[in-house]
Amino acid sequence: MEDPQGRGPRPVTPRSGPTWQQQFVTAQAHAILAIDFAHVDTVYLRRLYVLIVIEHATRRVHIAGITAHPSGDWVTQQVRDLLMDLADRAEQFRFLIRDRDAKFTRAFDGVFHGDGINIIQTPPQARRANAIAERWIGTLRRECLNNILITGPRHLEQVLTEFVEHHNTHRPHRSLDQQAPAT
Repeated sequence: MEDPQGRGPRPVTPRSGPTWQQQFVTAQAHAILAIDFAHVDTVYLRRLYVLIVIEHATRRVHIAGITAHPSGDWVTQQVRDLLMDLADRAEQFRFLIRDRDAKFTRAFDGVFHGDGINIIQTPPQARRANAIAERWIGTLRRECLNNILITGPRHLEQVLTEFVEHHNTHRPHRSLDQQAPAT
């Protein structure tokens, strides 16, 4: 488009509003799952890993498993169990956002491909690419784990079960108009 004063094309103005990626995530939120690991150090200086899965649209969180030694086989089995627990609801999901952790193996990807879910890998060292899962892990730390000394896997499981129950049924979320995910 010409400049009104006849000096050639007008400069491009910066885009205002959401980007294509933001529009895609918003439009497809009901069909997106995100998965990530959180780690917790116990009182006895033992590190435990928690595999969390979060539904983008509802912000509903699922704890897929807790272990001291995560492996590709363990992760694959945990997501098989999770998809069985989701039952008919698993059919609504079309995308899974995950990072490039070596524990997410081809067998792991195959479990999701078998249910028609496409894998979206985040770029290397791009925490914002899986922001909802990362933000929930931060919330878990700030609101729960920073205030409790964890003694072991069973204790961690009890604490996480209670926190996830609170998160999914009672805690208001700004992105859900102050509603809880399970309402």
